[in-house]
Amino acid sequence: MTQRTFPQTPDASPSTGRLQRSSRPERLHRVHRAQPGTAWAACRVVALAGMLGLSAFGLTGCGSLGGDNAGGGRKGSVYQNERFQADETFSRLFDASVEDTCEAARRALLSQGYVINLAQAGSISGSKRFQPEGEVHVEISFNIVCVPEGGAGKLSTAYVSALQDRYTVKRSTNSTSLGVSAIGSISVPLSSTSESLVKVASETIPAGQFYDRFFALMQKMIKEQTQGVATAEPAS
Repeated sequence: MTQRTFPQTPDASPSTGRLQRSSRPERLHRVHRAQPGTAWAACRVVALAGMLGLSAFGLTGCGSLGGDNAGGGRKGSVYQNERFQADETFSRLFDASVEDTCEAARRALLSQGYVINLAQAGSISGSKRFQPEGEVHVEISFNIVCVPEGGAGKLSTAYVSALQDRYTVKRSTNSTSLGVSAIGSISVPLSSTSESLVKVASETIPAGQFYDRFFALMQKMIKEQTQGVATAEPAS
């Protein structure tokens, strides 16, 4: 009679013969739950790459998982660039009253094809649309506020900010079917395409030559207004 021998399982207990649970998979399971899902999957790929000899990939891959995610949001915050210093060129002092300064701003916008949306004693707003590409539309909106400087009322400051909105064409297809019961179950598909503009970006135009050109045009308008008033006054 031939006696068969079976290989003993390494994890089996010699006394009871029952399989004992290894502590290593449980430890890995606890680590897996502690880490985010994407980071754990990436570390598994890194570990496999390390077994194949790609140690450099392993060091750079796993080492950057926590650092970029932890500091990436604050590093790219937009509000960090707001300096709130007095050297910004969003304002300009003019040798004119508040009414004359805002009137010069209104005429400057009208001379460049802008549509005036609001015209009050101390504020002006206007907009203009552009189409730089076939399916790209851009709208620039001006907001101007004039405030007096000093007690005589002959000086005023104009605060100007321009907003640029970017739109793109979005197409949507609507399809319907028409059934003709007289000749059977024949359906004729009918489809129509509609287009609409969707805003994809909005940004305040930064200070620079854009505002310098506008302020220069305002100064020209103020000079023309002053000369016109001087000419209209009767000689004493």
